[in-house]
Amino acid sequence: MAKVGFVGLGVMGGPMAGHLAEAGHDLTVWNRTPEKAEPLKAAGVRVASSMEALGQACDLVFTCLSRSEDVKECLAALTKNANPNTLFVDHSTILPKAAKEIHEDLKTKGFRFVDAPITGGSMGAQKGQLTIFCGGEAAAIDEAKPYMLAYAKRAERVGGPGAGQLTKAANQIAVAGSVLALCESLSFAEKAGLDLALTRELLAGGAAGSWSMDNYGPKLLARDWSPGFKVKDQLKDFKYCIETAHELGAAIPGTVLVDGLLEVTKSHGHAEHTTAVLFETLMAMGFED
Repeated sequence: MAKVGFVGLGVMGGPMAGHLAEAGHDLTVWNRTPEKAEPLKAAGVRVASSMEALGQACDLVFTCLSRSEDVKECLAALTKNANPNTLFVDHSTILPKAAKEIHEDLKTKGFRFVDAPITGGSMGAQKGQLTIFCGGEAAAIDEAKPYMLAYAKRAERVGGPGAGQLTKAANQIAVAGSVLALCESLSFAEKAGLDLALTRELLAGGAAGSWSMDNYGPKLLARDWSPGFKVKDQLKDFKYCIETAHELGAAIPGTVLVDGLLEVTKSHGHAEHTTAVLFETLMAMGFED
């Protein structure tokens, strides 16, 4: 049995590591904020004293962080004392070009790397029902896949280095339209005086149905803006999408529009709230805005 490490125990990483532990894997974890490791520690999971110690002790290391810079910084520490051929699998959403750079850097140092961003939201992480886009060598992905299936319903190779992040960018571009459609539709219904709960139910059962309508719709009805996926994190992902689209010469006008609307939403004090809080911004706007 491989010795498995997991770094990054936030809204997504915490439940993912929990599923690995429940599946009986030999697991060691580390988190910048030690308190987030306490539930796993209480369940008998080892907590490393440092990232360097975790990297040295494990054969397979998963990371679930935030920005490209964070991933590079953590991997620098994790690989400091790691054994040759250690496999690192990153579940963060980062720039595709950064993922390619990491692949090349770790390869020259004798390590292996898979960029494996996730989708499915915090609910998917809690239920072990995530989808994972894997970029890298087929053999490395095949080695990591049985472990990933502890917290994912599907994990697929989508191409070589960086392809996982390119697929995640395509996913986030689709998410932009989905969240806007939900919030725009229901803010219109609210201003029209319609029964909002009934409207959402009916729309969700027809051609307007979507993951956002099913999962964010009830939160919107309750005006429950707890994350979920935070506005500030969605903005980070959109910046990566827009930068990559610019490099590719790809038109993503809808994403640019939603990015601007979420910047307004953030300026109204909603950076830490779920992206469905865009509803509030649209409710405050008039037709000509």
